[in-house]
Amino acid sequence: MEEITKKKLQAIACKVRMGVIEGTYCAKSGHPGGSLSISDLLTYLYFAKMHIDPKQPEMADRDRLILSKGHCAPALYSVLAQRVFFPWEELQSLRHIGAMLQGHPCIHIPGVDMSSGSLGQGISVACGMALAGKLNNAAYKIYAVLGDGEIEEGQVWEAAMFASHYQLDNLLAIVDYNGLQIDGKLSEVCSPEPIPEKFSAFGWHVIQMDAHDFDAIEAAFAEAEQIVGQPVVIIQKSVKGKGVSFMENQVGWHGKAPNQAEYEQAMAELQTQLQELEG
Repeated sequence: MEEITKKKLQAIACKVRMGVIEGTYCAKSGHPGGSLSISDLLTYLYFAKMHIDPKQPEMADRDRLILSKGHCAPALYSVLAQRVFFPWEELQSLRHIGAMLQGHPCIHIPGVDMSSGSLGQGISVACGMALAGKLNNAAYKIYAVLGDGEIEEGQVWEAAMFASHYQLDNLLAIVDYNGLQIDGKLSEVCSPEPIPEKFSAFGWHVIQMDAHDFDAIEAAFAEAEQIVGQPVVIIQKSVKGKGVSFMENQVGWHGKAPNQAEYEQAMAELQTQLQELEG
C-alpha cells in the first residue's frame, strides 16, 4: 500500500469513530466504548499495514484480521466501510433484523475473516490460521485483536501456549488494554495482571505501545516485523470511549448506545476534531 501520512490516518480514525457512533445510535444498542478504543489500531492496520484488496476480499494471499473481542464490531464495520468493502450507508442498519451488519462480525460480510463473539475463541482460530499459513509457506500475516477483559478466559492461554510451541511468528496479537470491562474496572473484576510478564512466560515477544499515537503504533509494528521464531503480542494502552469526551474512561459506555442528545454531542465533537485535522 502506498505511504499514508500520520495526519491522514488521524483523520480517517476520526471518521471511523463517527461510524461507530452512527451505527450504535441507529441500532439503539451496541458497544461504543471498546470500539472507540481500537479505532486508531484498526485504521492503521487497514490503511497502512495489511495486504488487502476491497475488490478481492477473499484473495488467497491477503492478511487476515480476527476481531476476537467481537462485540466491538462497530469499529471493524466502520473501518471496512471506510476502505469501501461495502457502502457507508450499511452502518445505519447495524443490528437491524435482516441487515448485513449484525451485533458481532459474521464471515459473510466482505472483509470479515471470522465470525466472532464468544470471548476467547478468536485467538484460537487465529492460531489455526497461522499454523496453516506456516504449513503452506504462505506470506500472509494473521492479526488478532483481544480485549483486556477477554484475556481472563482460560482458552486464551491455551492458544498462547500453542502459538509459542509452534513458533507462529506470522501471528500478531493485540491486547486492547483500556482497563475497563462490562462489570467494572479490570483490576476489581478478575485482574489478569501482570499481562506483559504472563505473555512473556508463555514464550511470546511482548511490545507495549500507546494506542492513540500513530508514531508509537508504527514503531511497535516495525519492531514486530523483526521477530522470528516466536509469536508477538502488542499490549496497547488505550482509553475506552476515546474521542468522545463524555464516554472516555466511563465503564457505562461498554455496551450502551447514545440517545439523540448524546449522539448529536458526540458527532459534533468528532466533526470539530476532523475539521482541525483536515483544515
